[in-house]
Amino acid sequence: MTNGINMAVPPVPGSVFFPVCREDMTERGWAELDFLLVSGDAYVDHPSFGPAVIARVLESCGYRVGILPQPDWRTKDAFLAMGRPRLAVLVTAGNLDSMLNKFTASKKNRSDDSYSPGGKSGHRPDRATIAYCSRVKECWKDVPLVIGGVEASLRRFAHYDYWSDEVRRSVLFDSQADILVYGMGEKQIREIADLLDRGVPAGNIRSVRGTMYRAPSLPEKIRVMEVPSFEEAAADRVKFAEAFRLQYLEQDPFHGRTVAQRHGTTFVIQNPPALPLSEKEMDDVYGLPYTRTYHPMYEKDGGVPAIKEVRFSLVSHRGCFGSCSFCAIHSHQGRIIQSRSHDSLLSEAKLLTTLPDFKGYIHDVGGPTANFRIPSCSEQLERGACRNRQCLFPSPCPKLRADHRDYLELLRKLRSLPGVKKVFIRSGIRFDYLLADKKTPFLEELCAHHVSGQLKIAPEHVSSDVLRVMGKPGREVYERFMEAFRGMNTRLGKKQYLVPYFISSHPGAELKDAVELAEFLRDIRFQPEQVQDFIPAPGSPATCIYWTGIDPMTGEPVHVPKSREERKMQRALLQYREPRNRETVIRALEAAGRSDLIGEGPLCLVRPQHRPERGKMSAPLLPGGKKPGGRFQKRRSGLGKKDRCKDQG
Repeated sequence: MTNGINMAVPPVPGSVFFPVCREDMTERGWAELDFLLVSGDAYVDHPSFGPAVIARVLESCGYRVGILPQPDWRTKDAFLAMGRPRLAVLVTAGNLDSMLNKFTASKKNRSDDSYSPGGKSGHRPDRATIAYCSRVKECWKDVPLVIGGVEASLRRFAHYDYWSDEVRRSVLFDSQADILVYGMGEKQIREIADLLDRGVPAGNIRSVRGTMYRAPSLPEKIRVMEVPSFEEAAADRVKFAEAFRLQYLEQDPFHGRTVAQRHGTTFVIQNPPALPLSEKEMDDVYGLPYTRTYHPMYEKDGGVPAIKEVRFSLVSHRGCFGSCSFCAIHSHQGRIIQSRSHDSLLSEAKLLTTLPDFKGYIHDVGGPTANFRIPSCSEQLERGACRNRQCLFPSPCPKLRADHRDYLELLRKLRSLPGVKKVFIRSGIRFDYLLADKKTPFLEELCAHHVSGQLKIAPEHVSSDVLRVMGKPGREVYERFMEAFRGMNTRLGKKQYLVPYFISSHPGAELKDAVELAEFLRDIRFQPEQVQDFIPAPGSPATCIYWTGIDPMTGEPVHVPKSREERKMQRALLQYREPRNRETVIRALEAAGRSDLIGEGPLCLVRPQHRPERGKMSAPLLPGGKKPGGRFQKRRSGLGKKDRCKDQG
């Protein structure tokens, strides 16, 4: 057992892993690869892992692919092990941005990495895409180099990097790659592979949707949206916000235009996004012969923990029209929902029931937002998502199709399969969309069949000022959902609870807003075990606001909690009951002008700090600022046990 997982995870019978070394190539009778795919993640051959999907798509087109997972980036030897590929080297940092994967919100090294063998960190470099590309260029200067994945997708223009606290150039420029694939990539990689196979030089591949390239001048005869240059964006925060807004509005595959940004004397040029996958195309991608587990070379390390959450889960769709400002899914998967057919999902579920370690529980059926199974309106698949309007914020669009009928039908079919005991939903429910649905009994069936005692939900905050910046519904909507959830479980005779998720120190949040959230938590008698400090990950509107202090869509100034002290106080307020946070909470309340919440009353968040009586000697501090305890504390402070406990709250 490692990290609570039975790590002996067998592959699907009949499926084989891609070569990871020269010996594997020899066993297949391959003298060379067509594509060498370098990944920052351990090799897990499952459709929830981007490198596996891209490799399987290329394989289905007849290409020979080798995977080089987490190579030693300090030397080029590992990159040479499987030889020079015939067509190209493909580089991805993996399922997450490598800096987000490696560092916390306080810029400290994370102690673990669920995408690495045994869950141990240290297997990938900082800015993995750039580091790997540097080694590839050392090996073969003339082999086409294509980058993709989340890191490349979200760093494709000049972007703010939280970990260096500066504006960095496009990763296409810094990696010196020939082509950058943004978005999910299946359509793009097929087209790129076929062009390379026909002998088209990588430098001439400039018309593939969902890709970027470098050029000394702007393309002719097409309409190009040129945004402020890297140099302008790095020097002027207003220009940075303008550049972000202009490119952000061009991310729709139906009306998005070509976008260009100058870096010195060179342009990085983005073609319009790839068209959405059809239902059949989605079915084909998820129907490829994945082994559905990690490579056996990791068995000695205890496997790869990331398989735990997805091993028995089903991806039913892609895309999200929620458009939360802190989320970059809009820039990677897009706003248009792309769904798989019921037959495809049922076929995969039946496959899960045949696996020897399946216990009867499907852990999740969903996507970025579980209950977004259909496009938000009938016009999206013909004209795209609206450029200047969101589907749910500030209130649901009149054209919104709030309808769970298809999702309910799918869930009913899945839970009726032989061998399936329970089907859970864990990938998140958008509660405002649920409440807008007046046609179906989705809440009833959710509570009756798809919750395992607790339902995780993400209101994120309760302050109207913060929620407006987040692009989330108001507090009253969450309160209506809480009441509806409570009432439904009472009617069903079930004891089930909501576990809300909140973000501290989000742009727009002042101390008064954090206090309002703390009071809300007090009133619902809930203290979160974990609180996520806002991390400005590349590609999101909230990150643009964090860096510039400007809402890029409106031009209005926004308060940003940046100082370590303010962020510490906002986080402490969300966990005000924790003894370790007591002094910080008191400082926060005093700074917010809310000393009325310090005291003995029932509405107070924290009791006052002890001040010794006049004439009494307080105990001296030990080295490091610690107070002495035991008999010494009792004798010198003049307090008995009862008084001390009361004073410490």
